[in-house]
Amino acid sequence: MAVTLSVLDLAPIPDGGDAGTALRNSLDLARRVEQLGYHRYWVAEHHNMPGVASAATAVLVAHLAQVTTGLRVGSGGIMLPNHAPLVVAEQFGTLEALHPGRIDLGIGRAPGTDGTTAAALRGARNVADFPQQLAELLTYFEPDETRTVHAIPAIGHKPPVWLLGSSGFSAKLAGELGLPFAFAHHISARNTLPAVRVYRESFRPSEALREPYLMLSVAVVCAETQERADWLAGPAELRFLSRHHGHPIKLPTPETAASYDYTDEDRQVLQRKFGSHLIGTPETVHKGLNALAQDTGANELMLTTMTHNHKDRVRSYELLAT
Repeated sequence: MAVTLSVLDLAPIPDGGDAGTALRNSLDLARRVEQLGYHRYWVAEHHNMPGVASAATAVLVAHLAQVTTGLRVGSGGIMLPNHAPLVVAEQFGTLEALHPGRIDLGIGRAPGTDGTTAAALRGARNVADFPQQLAELLTYFEPDETRTVHAIPAIGHKPPVWLLGSSGFSAKLAGELGLPFAFAHHISARNTLPAVRVYRESFRPSEALREPYLMLSVAVVCAETQERADWLAGPAELRFLSRHHGHPIKLPTPETAASYDYTDEDRQVLQRKFGSHLIGTPETVHKGLNALAQDTGANELMLTTMTHNHKDRVRSYELLAT
């Protein structure tokens, strides 16, 4: 691969498994991908989802940093409307102080959950106030004697701040602020090229960056054969479909996914969602990744893989590292 590869993890909980095992699997995967040469390892914030264990993102980042030595670790991302900016600054300032030069703070504005849970998380905060919340967060990393409230661990310990997005809103804001931008291609592939264009056109050099830096998150499943890759990808498709129908579940087995009675409408939903996912042999997936990097000019691709069996997930990353 001519482009840098990284990892996005949701700490998936398989059917028959539990959160503790899922989190320990994430630690194991981080150690392995560091050995394989992946550049960074981010975990995503999601709440009230039976199949995802990465809700306490900052806590998990701390453990990931502790079990690795050079791998960059961080949030992909912290959903800022769910948190007080002061608390986020304190958490990631602490992480940067403990692991200098290895922490990334990726920030998003989506809820990462359903409306009821978002309301329980946010209190009075509103997603429409995201630019103001972001500006407040950034100020806490700098000393300011005119303020009465200080994020003590954050002062002098500012990690690189990224904006995450799946539309043009965060792309434009990232460009205007001169921040690196991570686009969720695996969520909104049809918006990828328009958002990339907006980011580059709106980019203004800053202390953080002199020129745009773009990363795309891409869903992949890689195996020795196309048939096995398709088999391993089935659980993620059924999990998404169940959530789409209002019944979120843990990650099912490949056997359960293969035996499910999909309707024509189900297949259309899955095609729209998973049509951009790269599933296949190392040759097939590498070809797709290279094409995506060439089409977008991405500096980095962040791979996210969901399989029922942890060993299959590790193997997918191993195959793509070679």
